[in-house]
Amino acid sequence: MSAIQTGKLQLNSTRPVATTGGDTSTFTQVTFPAPFPAGSTVIVTPFVQTFNGPDTPGLRIADVTPTGFKIRINELHASGKVTADGTHTEETVGWIAATV
Repeated sequence: MSAIQTGKLQLNSTRPVATTGGDTSTFTQVTFPAPFPAGSTVIVTPFVQTFNGPDTPGLRIADVTPTGFKIRINELHASGKVTADGTHTEETVGWIAATV
């Protein structure tokens, strides 16, 4: 049986684009309203709900567990070349989490 939770948060970026895999030091921790059962496989899907900044705000998530996940706005860049400065104004980010 699957379970679903939803939420939203205000998120911005005051730092350069994150390009080092596994470095989540600039991510924001999100805690689920209620933990999923221990041992659950949780999938999180985030979406930007607003259009406040001129650059395209990519989202990265990491460290998804039954109790929460980490997220960051990471402006889009291509082919190893940073095409955005990484800073981004506040946006509303909605998310849905479900067990599989």
